[in-house]
Amino acid sequence: MSRNAHAPRRRLRNRLMLAFATFTVVVAAVFALYVLLFVYTVEDHLFEAMLEREVAAQLQHHRDHGTWATPRDGFISVVTDMSALPDGMADVLRQEPRRREFSGAAGRHYHLRPLDPPDAAGPRAWLVAEVSSLLAVRPMRTQILHLLFWTGVAVVTLALLLGGWLAHRITAPLSRLAQAVGDATPERLPPNFAAAFPDDEVGLLARRLDDLIARVRAFVEREREFTRDASHELRTPLTVIRTATERLGTEPGLSEAARRSLDHIAQSSRQLEQTVMLLLSLAREQAAPGPASATAVLPVLERVVVEQSPLLDSKQVDVHVDVASHHATTLPTTVLNILLSNLVGNAFAHTREGRIAIAMDGDTLCVSNPGAGVRDVDFQPFIKHDDSAGFGLGLSIVQRLCERHGIDLRIESVPGRTVARLTLPAA
Repeated sequence: MSRNAHAPRRRLRNRLMLAFATFTVVVAAVFALYVLLFVYTVEDHLFEAMLEREVAAQLQHHRDHGTWATPRDGFISVVTDMSALPDGMADVLRQEPRRREFSGAAGRHYHLRPLDPPDAAGPRAWLVAEVSSLLAVRPMRTQILHLLFWTGVAVVTLALLLGGWLAHRITAPLSRLAQAVGDATPERLPPNFAAAFPDDEVGLLARRLDDLIARVRAFVEREREFTRDASHELRTPLTVIRTATERLGTEPGLSEAARRSLDHIAQSSRQLEQTVMLLLSLAREQAAPGPASATAVLPVLERVVVEQSPLLDSKQVDVHVDVASHHATTLPTTVLNILLSNLVGNAFAHTREGRIAIAMDGDTLCVSNPGAGVRDVDFQPFIKHDDSAGFGLGLSIVQRLCERHGIDLRIESVPGRTVARLTLPAA
């Protein structure tokens, strides 16, 4: 598989850069908001200070002369009648008596202050300042926004560059580590790759992975040695036992008890030989094999039925096989023989009486036999039924073998029967 097929869709470097950019955008937006608030507040405070001085002067003049004076600044006027307030300010003021800032027509802008005569010596007046000609921020608002925008773009760009550089510094060792571990296979494990990483968290992770790979390498070596030894040390004695029992079975004059013991030895040797074949098949295959030549299902099934037939001795069992000769699969003959031997052998061993049906439904081989259903726990190693003569490894190893070759294995329970469905890859 190509390296691009293993590339993550969410790269850590991109996520770090996105985090830098998002943080910078948020900071820039908050900074721009504070700038606008500051300039508007300063401008408003300037007008308020001017009005405060004018209010103090007007109140002092009213104390001295009993009338309101002409304001010193031309943009400020005294209005003694509320209805005379410009731009409909009177209507707004009736609804919002505490309001002090108003917008008028044609871009006019007002600041308002009430004038209450000292000692209630007359009606209330209003000090109105039309400040549109004095506004400094509002005419420059577009330029200020443009300046803030392009400054934000520059800062975000700088943050992306800084984030990309920092993300590269951070993720480069992780990328090298991911590549070293991702390219590893059981046949080719990278030795002592942790020495190339710095003494930091990534280096610590690399050293831990290096130790783990060393353990895996030792385990693979032990597995290979076991496979080689088991091939010679287990299969040969089992073949001798099976051959000897077959020869002894042809000897005349054996008592019935001796013949039953001999049959039990033969059956046990077949079970052990089948288990060894399953274990060796899993231990030798490091990956599922590619498409092979077509293997006819019926000849292998017939051979399996004959081999497993001693399990039906002294049982009232009828075996019905309905598999056409044209059905074929791409599974290797050895793998197909192991799977069928285990499933058919289980059906024969767990059936006391009745009818066992073996048939093809499309590409699915169905083995149906009377009896209780299979529990989930039965797929665990060394779990066996009371009437099983095996070692409790069959279904567990068969399931692992099916996973290795991408085979769908389902064992279902219907009223009074157990149905094993094995979907074979079609030729």
